[in-house]
Amino acid sequence: MAGRKRNAPGASTTSTPRTTRSSAASRREASARSAVPDVYREMVSEARRMAVAEDVPEATTPERPLKRRRPGERHTPKVETKPVKPAVIQEPTKMEHINPEDDDDEEELEFEDVELPPPTLQTITRDSDDEDDEELELEDIAFDSQGAFSSAVAGDVQLNLNLSAQKAATAPHRRAIERRKALSKSEKERRREIHKVHLLCLLAHVERRNRWCNSPKVQEVLRPLLTDKMRKSLIPRASLNQYGRTESLKAGLQETSVMFKTKFQITERGLRRALWAEDEEQLENYQLPHDLETIKSKDDFLKAAKSLSGSRDVGAQLFCALLRSIGVQARLVCSLQPLSCVPGAPAMPKQRKTKSLNASKGPSAADRYAAAMSKYKNTAITPDPRTPAFLSGRSRLGHPNATAYDVPSMTAPPPPPRLEAPKAKTIKGESPYPIYWVEVLDEAQQKWNPVDPLVTGTQWRPRALEPPASDKENSLTYAIAFDEDGFARDVTRRYAKAYNSKTKRQRIDGPISPTTPSGINTGERWLRRVFLRHYTAPDFPTDLDQIELNELAALEGAEPMPRNVQDFKDHPIYALERHLRRNEVLLPGAHSTGTVSAGSKAPVERIYRRIDVVVARSREKWFRLGRVVKPGQEPVKVLPPKRKRSSKFGGERISSSSPSLETDEEDEGDLFGDYSLAKAGGTPLYTPQQTDVYVPPPVSKSGKIPKNKFGNVEVYVPSMIPAGGAHIPHARAAQAAHILGVDYAPALTGFEWKGRKGTARILGVVVPEKAAEAVRAVITGLVDMEEEEREERRRMEVLRMWRVMLRGLRIRERVFGGVEEEEVEEEEKRNEKEDKKGKGKGKGKAKETEEERLDREMADAPSDVSEEFYMDMEEDEEGGGGFLIE
Repeated sequence: MAGRKRNAPGASTTSTPRTTRSSAASRREASARSAVPDVYREMVSEARRMAVAEDVPEATTPERPLKRRRPGERHTPKVETKPVKPAVIQEPTKMEHINPEDDDDEEELEFEDVELPPPTLQTITRDSDDEDDEELELEDIAFDSQGAFSSAVAGDVQLNLNLSAQKAATAPHRRAIERRKALSKSEKERRREIHKVHLLCLLAHVERRNRWCNSPKVQEVLRPLLTDKMRKSLIPRASLNQYGRTESLKAGLQETSVMFKTKFQITERGLRRALWAEDEEQLENYQLPHDLETIKSKDDFLKAAKSLSGSRDVGAQLFCALLRSIGVQARLVCSLQPLSCVPGAPAMPKQRKTKSLNASKGPSAADRYAAAMSKYKNTAITPDPRTPAFLSGRSRLGHPNATAYDVPSMTAPPPPPRLEAPKAKTIKGESPYPIYWVEVLDEAQQKWNPVDPLVTGTQWRPRALEPPASDKENSLTYAIAFDEDGFARDVTRRYAKAYNSKTKRQRIDGPISPTTPSGINTGERWLRRVFLRHYTAPDFPTDLDQIELNELAALEGAEPMPRNVQDFKDHPIYALERHLRRNEVLLPGAHSTGTVSAGSKAPVERIYRRIDVVVARSREKWFRLGRVVKPGQEPVKVLPPKRKRSSKFGGERISSSSPSLETDEEDEGDLFGDYSLAKAGGTPLYTPQQTDVYVPPPVSKSGKIPKNKFGNVEVYVPSMIPAGGAHIPHARAAQAAHILGVDYAPALTGFEWKGRKGTARILGVVVPEKAAEAVRAVITGLVDMEEEEREERRRMEVLRMWRVMLRGLRIRERVFGGVEEEEVEEEEKRNEKEDKKGKGKGKGKAKETEEERLDREMADAPSDVSEEFYMDMEEDEEGGGGFLIE
């Protein structure tokens, strides 16, 4: 071995080797061994010989341990040289290996760094190019049938390369983005109305299920599931302190949830989010899931309680009934999933077109997977049972028989299995977040806390129940809690992380609903009325209710500021200048509360409070609200001018260069000045601080009503009634004032708009206040006279009908006066037979009844009563019957 030097004991060396780290270390070990007596060294050598004699048979020759490569030593590349006869190296014999002196010499070996001579590289000259053919790798070239490639190479032909097809094939495939059609105004209104109806239906459904949870039969079936320990924990002793009662309730709910999750089996699919269908074709082949919930009556609910199986929604309802059965105050909470009322909501997925078996080429995914697994099994290497599964650490010590010793395995006994609740079965496609859960009252803290035993298995964690925006099966928009008495409360703010910036946009009481001129949200007013009329206790709110309302308000107020620009739009607390409507401005001196940017390269925008944003209107709009602009006020904003363009029906049509809003779509121009500014720069707008209440001119002493150039009085709001006048909103008011001979003027209360054209809406008149009582009395008289005339017309109509009936009876008596009854019966039978025969003659002719025949016969018959007179009366809708209706 190169670099190895053996020093025999007693031999002298001609040259002194240079000192290295290894030689210095060996000398230190030798000096340490010299301190050990020879007797102990002989005993150790004898023990080594005995161990080797037992492990290694006499017929086998042990291998020399491989020398490990030194750190930093590089691998010497193989050099192609001429074959040289290998030198024979004699391996040490067994006696040499077990000689104790040789063992001592082995320990005294010294290693020396020896510089190897550089290898000689062998070179050869290539005589021909034939040897290159063995190293060439030919590529498959597609030759056409006519030999175009060979002809192109043989002759001087110009080749044109077209790489467009190759670029198109290698370019990344982009999926076509399907754009949705924008919803029209009528479609948005229709979706809002459908959303309201669906919301009411879901509220009625949850109310019904909440009533089922109070069923004594259902509670009697579920009560035996609770042990005595669970009951004591769920209803803590009053002697415990506040913290102890809360912890006892938590522990009891945890044990009850684990027990219920273990015994309840999810076998059906529960409620999920309703989606709009973009096309009618999606509804033609739509089928409900086969595992949909089948509970439709109270008896089915009782069967589910006995079998402890059903959907996870039914499981949450049964868990609520279980807690109520022992007196725990529990509320059933449902996240309603109505059809969305906002544009851009997720729609139903389009059905994929199934390919036929003949059209599909190549194996399916399952076949490819099976082929790959079979190939893997065939190529797997079977381990040798004689080879150890792992290498022992002693194999790296350098001793040849270090791995021969069988180390006994000292494995610790397996730990006992941990008792955990098994995972509840889930239905494929269901959301990982619950639709139903339970709220339990912590009486010690006077606080409602959520418990979800089946889906998430959490308690006291309300923010863990809100699904993400990417979940198409579940959306937390309305979280409604029903208590044991059947009353409900909207607790969405407890579970929504971004209620104002995200959740409220999806609700009917959000920005999607239009507002009244006074700024009231119509959707919010509708939702408040629904809860006040049907789901709110008639009594005064209790202390617990006040605590919960304050908690919900605090959660809404503690919501952090939005982090992106889009969430600031229509935010109830914050606003950006970019999101201001065309009729909204900031108050002078408004201070910003922060900054935000749309990206790293986007400019920084200031954030303002919503209370600093006011609505600015034109002079005409303020006048319709009963206010006028103060003199000398400068407009805070000027809307862009309106441009005229020709209509396709001829004439001119006025349109605005910017999108108009509903609040300003009625402003045709400025009727109270600023004509030059309106023509040059647009319509000027003013804030409420720049206006005063409009004071109309009073009624003169002579009773003269002030009128405009159209002869009307503008009464858009009650404050616009002139002093000394009275507004009488009645249709007969003008007639009454005319009868009395007092001065009056029609009251203009607004306009009915159809597009850009407005028609005046007149309601009643304005008369002097002194004549108001007389006008009201005359109106009462006119109404009474009109009622008397109506009654007289009805009386005359009743008399006419009586005359017709009596005339028919007289005609019948005259015709059948001297005829016996038998002849009359035969005549009637004959007429019936003729009628039956005439049925098949004309399909379009209807059968003539007895009454119609008599009316036809007596139409031209003269009356035999000389005093009878006939009066034509117009038929009235209210007339009917032969008797006078009281």
